[in-house]
Amino acid sequence: MIGDRWGVTAAEIERHYPCDDLVPAPVLQAWRGVTVHAPPDRVWPWVGQIRLAPYSYDWIDNLGRRSPRELRDLPEPKPGEHFTAVGGRPLGRILDVQPGESLTATIMGAVMSYVLAPAADSTRLLLKIVTAGGRITAPALSLGDLVMARRQLLNLKRLAETGG
Repeated sequence: MIGDRWGVTAAEIERHYPCDDLVPAPVLQAWRGVTVHAPPDRVWPWVGQIRLAPYSYDWIDNLGRRSPRELRDLPEPKPGEHFTAVGGRPLGRILDVQPGESLTATIMGAVMSYVLAPAADSTRLLLKIVTAGGRITAPALSLGDLVMARRQLLNLKRLAETGG
């Protein structure tokens, strides 16, 4: 499908993601990835901070509000908490958390897993999105997500590398 892969290797597409256990027969699968030149312990707090804002194009998906550019002293994310906030309004739900390793959530009918894969002197920040329905809208969803998720991952990369 057009737009289903960005920044990932064949091995990263083949690996198991927590969302695979929740949507065993997905209609849509999309993978995104970026190399962050920082250790996982510097990347993980930014992934957890998605609870405050989407970190994508703020003028589109955060009603013009700027996503925080400094780390807030948030507790570890927990299943059942809201996943993100748009314009300060909570959206989605966290389904599973492996602190420092992965966060899986659902929003607008999609299930997604953020996975941190340590490398020699960096971290691969991987994202897999799956959905069980919407055969007709899957291509549009994949392309739209590609634009937004790419921006989100690049923003998280920059923030983790520079400290905000």
